[in-house]
Amino acid sequence: MIESASIKQTLQSSGLRCTAQRYAVMAFLTDHKGHPTAAEIFKAVNRVDPRSSRATTYNNLRDLVKAGLVREVAVEGRAGRFDLEGVRHHHFVCDRCGNVEDVKWYDVPKPRARSLGKRVVRECQLIFRGLCAKCTGRSSG
Repeated sequence: MIESASIKQTLQSSGLRCTAQRYAVMAFLTDHKGHPTAAEIFKAVNRVDPRSSRATTYNNLRDLVKAGLVREVAVEGRAGRFDLEGVRHHHFVCDRCGNVEDVKWYDVPKPRARSLGKRVVRECQLIFRGLCAKCTGRSSG
């Protein structure tokens, strides 16, 4: 588990106040191995502090994403999943079970100059889609 002082420092250095609810969201994401949905984060935070509302949790997630501390992984047809920013990595999303897995980072070539018009590319992240190892085993068995 990450130290509470580290979470507080991370929030403050990103220009966010360290409220009890925001701290709880960050602490959960720090300790949680995986990519929880906003609803899962709310349930976990609410177990620790029942005064925390669903709206507050969702608003904190939005603020953390805007501040660059948390990344939302979009999964079509399913609830978005959340992941702490930190070690750069790509994602694999299973079409069958919806599981989201980290995939080792490798640099993706940037598009040729002017191929995107006047847009400026900051970063490119990949989302691989298919069947995870567990679901691949199920389909062949």
